[in-house]
Amino acid sequence: MGCNCGGQQPYVRRAITVYRLTMPDSTQRDYPTSQEAEAANARSGNIGTIAVVTPASPDARRT
Repeated sequence: MGCNCGGQQPYVRRAITVYRLTMPDSTQRDYPTSQEAEAANARSGNIGTIAVVTPASPDARRT
């Protein structure tokens, strides 16, 4: 029996966006929202840089 998805396309996972805070000593920390990354950077004295990262899917298949 098929899915009851209302005639839409099959479910496709959305890309995950991660905000990565990199400090001058090369330590990195990932945050789920830009607000969290900015707050962590502010707590450290605004010395880090924030980059938007879209990691590959964990099972290495295209999503």
